[in-house]
Amino acid sequence: MDANVSARINLLRILLICGIVLVHVPYGPETAPFNGDNGVVDWLRVFLAEVVFRVGVPCLSAISGYLLLRNGLESFNYAKVLGRKAQSILLPLLIWNGAFFLFVLVVQSRGISEGYLPDMTDQPFSEMLNLIFALNGEPINLPLYFLRDLFACILLSPLLALLVKRYPLTTLAFLLMLIVVPVPVHLVLRKSILLSFTLGMSFAIHRVDVKKMDPYAVPVAAAFLAASAGLTVALFQYGPEYPDWLNFIRSLFILAGIPGFWALSALLIWSEPGRRLSRTKGLSFWIFCAHYPVLLLLWMIWNRVNIDEYVVFYAGALAIAGLLLLLSNEIARRSFPGTYAWLVGSRG
Repeated sequence: MDANVSARINLLRILLICGIVLVHVPYGPETAPFNGDNGVVDWLRVFLAEVVFRVGVPCLSAISGYLLLRNGLESFNYAKVLGRKAQSILLPLLIWNGAFFLFVLVVQSRGISEGYLPDMTDQPFSEMLNLIFALNGEPINLPLYFLRDLFACILLSPLLALLVKRYPLTTLAFLLMLIVVPVPVHLVLRKSILLSFTLGMSFAIHRVDVKKMDPYAVPVAAAFLAASAGLTVALFQYGPEYPDWLNFIRSLFILAGIPGFWALSALLIWSEPGRRLSRTKGLSFWIFCAHYPVLLLLWMIWNRVNIDEYVVFYAGALAIAGLLLLLSNEIARRSFPGTYAWLVGSRG
């Protein structure tokens, strides 16, 4: 793969996953950003968490689809891919989610976490299986639904690849329709991943030059950020219960987010921070798997402190969680390299 493209993909992974952390910073009804109690900070919360980085998962799945077939459909070995992805996606999902499930069981047995997580003593067996294995529902470590959906896409990859090779526009249009039409698709928990993953495969299969847009990176990135700002204004005005037409626009926004972030990567990769971030591998996966329990724990602690300023929690949670995630990743990587490799799916 082109070294520039590879570096930009690595950069986008860490950038988007850090953005997903912003999406999952907890808040309650009285501290929702739509209340407007914190002025420009609330506007930025909606801008970052509800608009810009809401396209993080579709962008990551598009990258996964592209990398899956980057060497062409002819060299695609389904059996080897399944074995490799079971180690890099499915196994970490089960380890991280299973460990958090056991932790929640222990703390709930001592009367802790009530109201923050599903009550394990009052769940039907089928829901318990979902919380552990994410069979047809969200796992207890909520963001890990992405790994579940990504593995489902990989299971479907031969069919999706065949369709997008023979009927690219028809296939992508149909998958787009699935997003905007309220029809459940039980194979995945988030329908948008089917479109973005298949779009990435389509770029690889049809040998699309992903650097062709680079000369226009500045206007494309600027247009994406301007569109994000415009959507933020609408969400801030109508949220949190959006009208149907606004939900429709939000559903389509991934079509702007994928080229928007790719254009941003073309600009950021030439900066020293961008180059440094592009050299992180296992760290991004560690942050993705571990950030939700850390943020939830900080939220539980915060609610026991008599401080009403949510901005203090917001800034403090990001700073403390960031420090804890960086330190824990480094300690695990250096002290337990074998275990670390299992936890990050042999990345890095």
